Amino acid sequence: MQWLPISQQRYSLAEGPFWDTEGQTLYWADIVGRMACRLSPDGYRQWQLAEPVSAFIPCNRGDALVTLTSGVYRLDLASAEAEPVLERFCVADATPGNRANEARCDAQGRLWLGTMQNNIAENGGDLPITRRSGGLFRVDPDGSVTQLLSDLGIVNTLLWSEAGDRVICGDTLDESLYVHRVADDGRLVDRHAWAGPHPRGAPDGSAMDAQGYVWNARWGGHCLLRFAPDGCLDRIIELPLSHPTSCVFGGPNLTHLYVTSATPGEMANELDGAVLMADVGISGRPCTRFAG
Repeated sequence: MQWLPISQQRYSLAEGPFWDTEGQTLYWADIVGRMACRLSPDGYRQWQLAEPVSAFIPCNRGDALVTLTSGVYRLDLASAEAEPVLERFCVADATPGNRANEARCDAQGRLWLGTMQNNIAENGGDLPITRRSGGLFRVDPDGSVTQLLSDLGIVNTLLWSEAGDRVICGDTLDESLYVHRVADDGRLVDRHAWAGPHPRGAPDGSAMDAQGYVWNARWGGHCLLRFAPDGCLDRIIELPLSHPTSCVFGGPNLTHLYVTSATPGEMANELDGAVLMADVGISGRPCTRFAG
């Protein structure tokens, strides 16, 4: 399996990759660099934002959502890169000192957003995490917000079963991925551990392939772990970088896997901070745009 960077650019903390099948376009964010990034058939663009941004997700109406510390905003994709036009859409988590982290849309096009205690200093350095103040929220297309979980550490990974009746949600502080049943009223119930700690790094973001296997980026682990639908480890996929953060299936047949990564304090590899791509020969499940 040959992993290649999609460009020469390196990012401080690239995260939240999203593949838009209709536009054959890759979206991602650089949390510390405060950038929303897009690679389309027309070329590369990046919008410089005033706050850390954890996700960049296109909307059905033609703009995109960006998840910032102060709330969820709509970004006008026609606006200038240095002066992006933003409109606040909602505040999912009003807890002082928290920031947005993981964000994905379910099959209905509703945004699920995980938050955490802010660990990024104003200068981009690290701040200690001292409390479990994170939560999981659902943002509907009309902007209404429902809190689904509380008392979380670092929310990472949001994936749904094909039927939509189960969701896999990880907590990096626990070094574990959990599965929850989605009740008829939308609540998350019957949580149980799905994949526990592993010596190859801590769980970060994930993608699901068409067979229901989960490809999990391992923070500090130089690899992805592929878990079977029952949570058992299927294989280890080695990567030429130290801190992968998330991944997504893309390309014309959804067989290209894109992996975002971070640049650690001391670079261990020249590809740290790159966005990598490889044709893994397995089709993935498509991403869903925000329905609003």
